[in-house]
Amino acid sequence: MSMRKTAAAATVVLALAVTATACGGDSGTAGDKPKGGDVKSGTYKVAKGVKLDSPTLKKAQQRGKLIIGAKADQPYLGFVDTEGKRSGFDIEIAKMVAADLGFSEKQIEFKTVDSNVRETSISKGQVDYYVGTYTINDERKKQVGFAGPYYEAGADLLVRKDEKGITGPDSVKGKKVCSIVGSTPLQEIKKSKYGAKTTELGKYSLCVKQLLDGQVDAVTTDDAILKGYAAQRPSKLKVVGKPFTKEPYGVGMDKGDKALRDAITDALEKHIKNGDYKKAYDGTLGKSGSSYVAPKTPLPRY
Repeated sequence: MSMRKTAAAATVVLALAVTATACGGDSGTAGDKPKGGDVKSGTYKVAKGVKLDSPTLKKAQQRGKLIIGAKADQPYLGFVDTEGKRSGFDIEIAKMVAADLGFSEKQIEFKTVDSNVRETSISKGQVDYYVGTYTINDERKKQVGFAGPYYEAGADLLVRKDEKGITGPDSVKGKKVCSIVGSTPLQEIKKSKYGAKTTELGKYSLCVKQLLDGQVDAVTTDDAILKGYAAQRPSKLKVVGKPFTKEPYGVGMDKGDKALRDAITDALEKHIKNGDYKKAYDGTLGKSGSSYVAPKTPLPRY
């Protein structure tokens, strides 16, 4: 995504610290039951003897591990709990791909990467590939390669479970809607046609806390992120309406490594077709109550 992700996680330490703070509250706040995903991990068959004319993969094979960029503060997407364990839908996507490239879960080093330095981290080889609510767009395709989209996200609204009046962006007139500073969903919902009263904070977890505490009426960002928060507290939160922007998520990697890009695309298609993808979705974002929608295959080849 564009500017709205830049404040998502300042550093690994900051991401973990804020997550621990936001997820350590009392019942009824943004802090109850700080889970990131329940799906069982490490269940993907690891390919043997993978040979690929990919500079990135060859370096990973030489070092004996893959370095994968990810998020740390998005429940049921890319999340790190208080014990340092990663979980979520994007984490499972990353593991599926790694298995097809010949790497087990134990051979993965996840690295939390700030949204505003994703392209730099990829181009400098600091990560082998990146999976973390990373929207494919023409501007980014000039800098990095993409496989996917493996998920079609879009801006939506998160509300309290008992909310009846808010059913989509056309029903927020006079309502208090929160998002992070500089985000594109915030800029969208600020348009006069919606008539919303906006609150701008530094992190989505802070918006969610205000929602649970009754200080705002809704939170807006990508539906996948909102589904994660709803899955975290299904008795208190829900996602409403239909997405009102388009955010196709892809796996980012070095722009010149076509062999790796094609291999990751093949892996995504394989796991979508064999049921692994649906299992991962049902065990993570699906816990929000949102219906499963299979990605369209074959995937584009960038």
